[in-house]
Amino acid sequence: MINQRVTNISLDVHLIFIGGFMNINLGAPYERILSGLIEKGYAGNQTEVIRQALVAYDRQIKEEEAFLVHKGVEIEMAEIKSGKVKTIPMAKVMKEAGL
Repeated sequence: MINQRVTNISLDVHLIFIGGFMNINLGAPYERILSGLIEKGYAGNQTEVIRQALVAYDRQIKEEEAFLVHKGVEIEMAEIKSGKVKTIPMAKVMKEAGL
């Protein structure tokens, strides 16, 4: 736990990309979140908070994508089972393709 009180954070995030750097001004509400997380000891500095946030966001996006794919498969399978979608046996496809 960090005993120091973090105040007045002015954060410039430098993202390296082809051709240079990018500065990001987070603004007061996000700076308060950042300093709160550091004060609580969840991260040692601003860079750690940003890195953890990016990893968490990436994980969230991947989970949402997997959920949507699963939901799409469920919908398609329900349509196949109901007879709304015509299916062709794999053996027939292979035979017609000459495989």
